[in-house]
This record gives sequence, C-alpha cells and structure tokens, in this order.
Amino acid sequence: MTYGRLTILALLTTLGAAACSKHGTPSGSAPAATPAAQSAAPGGASEPARVEGTPQIVIEPSGVHIEYHVYGHGEPAIILIHGWATDANYWSAQLRPLDSKYTTVTVDLAGHGASSKNRSDWSMASYGEDVAAVAGRLDNQQIILVGHSMGATVALEAARKIGTRVIGIIAVDALKSVGLPPTPKREIETRLAPFKSDFIGATRQYVTESLFEKGADPLFVQKVAYDMSLEPADVAVASMEALLRMDLAAVVADIHVPVLAINSDLTPTDDARIRKSLPGFQSEVIPRTGHFLMMTVPEKFNPVLLRDINTIVHRPK
Repeated sequence: MTYGRLTILALLTTLGAAACSKHGTPSGSAPAATPAAQSAAPGGASEPARVEGTPQIVIEPSGVHIEYHVYGHGEPAIILIHGWATDANYWSAQLRPLDSKYTTVTVDLAGHGASSKNRSDWSMASYGEDVAAVAGRLDNQQIILVGHSMGATVALEAARKIGTRVIGIIAVDALKSVGLPPTPKREIETRLAPFKSDFIGATRQYVTESLFEKGADPLFVQKVAYDMSLEPADVAVASMEALLRMDLAAVVADIHVPVLAINSDLTPTDDARIRKSLPGFQSEVIPRTGHFLMMTVPEKFNPVLLRDINTIVHRPK
C-alpha cells in the first residue's frame, strides 16, 4: 500500500522519529562521567548526588517512572525532548556542544526508552507532566525546552506546567501546523488506519518514504525505520491519535516565552502564519536536510542551536 505523500508529510510537522538506535549506543557518545555535587531543587526538594550522565529516575504524578540523564553545569538547563517512537539517545550529537556551557538534560518520555509504560493516557499533556517532573528535580532557575517534532508539542505542554522557570522553547522540524485549522476527524481516521492495521509495515513505509531528503544514506534510513517500528504499537498509535486530535491553538495561547525553530526543508515553514499565534516566532531552515537534521548534519545544526539558546538567554527583559 502506498500512502499519499502529502498526507504522510502532514504527520511530519507533529510526529517525532528515532535518529539512531533505540537499543544501542548512537554515534556521538556521551561525555565521560564525572562526580556532581548534591544540589537543592526549587521549593526545597533535594536532588540526590549524581554521577554525570548516569540514569536518574523521577516518578511523575500518575506513578510512571521517568528516566533522565544530566550532563554539565550552568544556567540555563537545556532539556532535550525526543519525539514519537524514539528515545533520548538521538540527542547524542548535541551533548558535548551543550554541556560545556549549560546543564544539559535528556529524558525518555513514558512508554519510550527506559521509562515505564504503566499509563493509559498518552496525551501530550501527560508527556508534559513527564518533562515537568524532571524539571522539578533540577536546581536550575532557568530552563530552555528543546523538542524534536512531537517533542516540541510536548515542550509547549511542559512549559505550561513548569511555569516561569521556562525562558524559551526551541522546536526542531516541528510546529509547522500552528495556525492551521484543526484536522478533520475523518482525515485523522484515514491517517491512523494503516498504523492500526499493520504498525510495523506502516511505520517503516512512512519513515522511508517521507522523512528523508533525496540521496539520504540508505543504511541510516533503514536503521531509523527499523528502530521506530519497534516502539510498542499501543503507545505509538495512541500517542499519534492524541497528537492529531489535540487543540494546538489552546496550548499556544498560554505560551508567553520566545519560540524559535530549526527546520528542514522537507516541508515549508510559514513564519508569518505561525507568528499570528506565537508572536516573535522565527525559524531557520537548514536546506537539503531531512527530519533528523540534528543527527545527519550536526555540524550545521549545533551552531544554530547554540545561537538560538544565546538569543533566548540574552533577549531584552
């Protein structure tokens, strides 16, 4: 079965994907572990002493254990949020550039990576609680949320829950649908149908046909397609459905911090339309890249990410 390219690409603006292996060590290994001092989180909660990069666990409000990793030191904390059917590993190429200046945090959302899946609510709001729970364990007074694809929508929800500690959001190949009308119910069912009937086959086809630029490394494409298809189908399909049905306009109305984007050119970004909902929004497009630009072209992506962080940190108050 071949799905219409425009229909599949519509998912690109909201769904995340794996950028490397979900079960092995991706390229760009984590920094060497070094001792880190015990610190006090806002509100008086004490964060246990940790060794840099080792797994940490926090229990979010519904009782799900969320695994996260902390690297480096300094303000603000940069929380990296993965997208649909992936985990924290695909931010590996960003760790060293970031942790030399900032506290850098990766998180596995519930049902992904090493986090548990004992929940039935796979909404973006619930994923936002995962990120907020991790933020509650950090002693940083300022936080920037960086989300890839679906992770950017999760970042919006997390910002609403974390509050004034969030000083900005950076979307990665995401939020391109902000300002568009809600997706019709019939179209949502059409998009979901192939994933419900054959999750593995539909996911692999979606990834290989829609998420990469022409001439992409076929071995990398195959690896990502395989990795994504290993996500538990019940989690993945429910997450996709929740994302497609959510009222994005209601969420962005609560966002009062800068939102920037680093996008590929697989699909266009209409900055003018998005700014009507997110004043001050601006994007930078890295040409001839696919959905996983943070992994495929880190030498181009990382300088833009660092520049966007600096813009947020030093914006006029």
